[in-house]
Amino acid sequence: MNDLDILHSVLDQWKDAIIEHDPKRVASYFTEDAIFQGLHPYGVGRDAVAEYYDSQPLGLSPSYRILEHRRLSEDLILGYVAVDFAFTDRPALSVYLSVVLRRTGESWLIDHYQVSRL
Repeated sequence: MNDLDILHSVLDQWKDAIIEHDPKRVASYFTEDAIFQGLHPYGVGRDAVAEYYDSQPLGLSPSYRILEHRRLSEDLILGYVAVDFAFTDRPALSVYLSVVLRRTGESWLIDHYQVSRL
Protein backbone atom coordinates (compact mmCIF):
# COMPACT_ATOMS: atom_id res chain seq x y z
CA MET A 1 0.00 0.00 0.00
CA ASN A 2 1.22 3.51 -0.71
CA ASP A 3 1.16 6.30 1.89
CA LEU A 4 -2.11 7.80 0.68
CA ASP A 5 -3.82 4.40 0.80
CA ILE A 6 -2.51 3.83 4.34
CA LEU A 7 -3.84 7.21 5.45
CA HIS A 8 -7.25 6.53 3.86
CA SER A 9 -7.41 3.09 5.45
CA VAL A 10 -6.80 4.38 8.98
CA LEU A 11 -9.12 7.39 8.58
CA ASP A 12 -11.89 5.24 7.09
CA GLN A 13 -11.77 2.97 10.14
CA TRP A 14 -11.76 6.02 12.45
CA LYS A 15 -14.73 7.48 10.56
CA ASP A 16 -16.77 4.24 10.64
CA ALA A 17 -16.24 3.80 14.39
CA ILE A 18 -17.37 7.40 15.02
CA ILE A 19 -20.51 6.90 12.90
CA GLU A 20 -21.29 3.74 14.89
CA HIS A 21 -20.65 5.67 18.14
CA ASP A 22 -18.15 3.05 19.32
CA PRO A 23 -15.62 5.07 21.38
CA LYS A 24 -13.49 2.05 22.34
CA ARG A 25 -13.16 1.07 18.69
CA VAL A 26 -12.25 4.65 17.75
CA ALA A 27 -9.54 4.54 20.44
CA SER A 28 -8.20 1.23 19.10
CA TYR A 29 -6.94 3.09 16.01
CA PHE A 30 -4.63 5.18 18.21
CA THR A 31 -1.32 4.21 19.81
CA GLU A 32 -1.31 3.50 23.55
CA ASP A 33 0.38 6.87 24.22
CA ALA A 34 -1.16 8.96 21.45
CA ILE A 35 -1.37 12.71 21.96
CA PHE A 36 -4.99 13.67 21.26
CA GLN A 37 -6.30 17.22 20.80
CA GLY A 38 -9.92 17.48 19.77
CA LEU A 39 -11.88 20.67 20.44
CA HIS A 40 -11.53 20.15 24.20
CA PRO A 41 -8.39 20.03 26.36
CA TYR A 42 -5.86 17.52 25.14
CA GLY A 43 -5.41 14.01 26.47
CA VAL A 44 -2.89 11.22 26.16
CA GLY A 45 -3.64 7.60 25.39
CA ARG A 46 -6.56 5.48 24.31
CA ASP A 47 -8.61 6.15 27.43
CA ALA A 48 -8.56 9.90 26.67
CA VAL A 49 -9.62 9.24 23.06
CA ALA A 50 -12.46 6.92 24.14
CA GLU A 51 -13.66 9.43 26.75
CA TYR A 52 -13.69 12.23 24.18
CA TYR A 53 -15.69 10.26 21.60
CA ASP A 54 -18.03 8.85 24.25
CA SER A 55 -19.01 12.46 25.01
CA GLN A 56 -19.89 13.17 21.37
CA PRO A 57 -23.56 13.10 20.31
CA LEU A 58 -25.18 10.14 18.62
CA GLY A 59 -25.41 10.70 14.89
CA LEU A 60 -22.03 12.43 14.61
CA SER A 61 -20.73 11.69 11.12
CA PRO A 62 -17.38 12.85 9.75
CA SER A 63 -16.49 13.19 6.11
CA TYR A 64 -12.93 14.03 5.18
CA ARG A 65 -10.64 15.06 2.35
CA ILE A 66 -6.88 14.57 2.56
CA LEU A 67 -5.21 17.84 1.57
CA GLU A 68 -1.53 16.88 2.02
CA HIS A 69 0.53 13.97 3.21
CA ARG A 70 4.22 13.34 3.75
CA ARG A 71 6.35 10.34 4.70
CA LEU A 72 8.36 11.59 7.67
CA SER A 73 10.35 8.40 8.16
CA GLU A 74 10.05 4.68 7.50
CA ASP A 75 7.48 4.36 10.31
CA LEU A 76 5.76 7.80 10.27
CA ILE A 77 3.25 9.42 7.91
CA LEU A 78 1.88 12.95 8.34
CA GLY A 79 -1.58 13.82 7.06
CA TYR A 80 -3.31 17.19 6.81
CA VAL A 81 -7.05 16.71 6.40
CA ALA A 82 -10.20 18.82 6.00
CA VAL A 83 -13.03 17.27 8.03
CA ASP A 84 -16.71 18.11 8.18
CA PHE A 85 -18.45 16.72 11.25
CA ALA A 86 -22.19 16.46 10.55
CA PHE A 87 -24.70 16.45 13.40
CA THR A 88 -28.37 15.48 13.49
CA ASP A 89 -29.50 18.66 15.26
CA ARG A 90 -27.20 21.50 14.12
CA PRO A 91 -25.06 22.66 11.21
CA ALA A 92 -21.90 20.76 10.32
CA LEU A 93 -18.61 21.77 11.91
CA SER A 94 -15.67 22.18 9.52
CA VAL A 95 -12.17 21.70 10.93
CA TYR A 96 -8.64 20.90 9.87
CA LEU A 97 -7.00 17.81 11.26
CA SER A 98 -3.32 16.97 11.45
CA VAL A 99 -2.48 13.35 12.15
CA VAL A 100 0.76 11.46 12.45
CA LEU A 101 0.47 7.74 11.81
CA ARG A 102 3.02 5.37 13.32
CA ARG A 103 3.69 1.87 12.08
CA THR A 104 3.46 -0.60 14.94
CA GLY A 105 4.34 -4.05 13.67
CA GLU A 106 2.14 -4.61 10.62
CA SER A 107 -0.42 -1.95 11.60
CA TRP A 108 -0.56 1.82 11.25
CA LEU A 109 -2.07 3.73 14.19
CA ILE A 110 -2.68 7.40 14.97
CA ASP A 111 0.11 8.66 17.22
CA HIS A 112 -0.74 12.35 17.16
CA TYR A 113 -4.13 14.00 16.43
CA GLN A 114 -4.77 17.73 16.46
CA VAL A 115 -7.89 19.57 15.33
CA SER A 116 -7.95 23.27 14.54
CA ARG A 117 -10.74 25.62 13.56
CA LEU A 118 -9.46 28.28 11.20
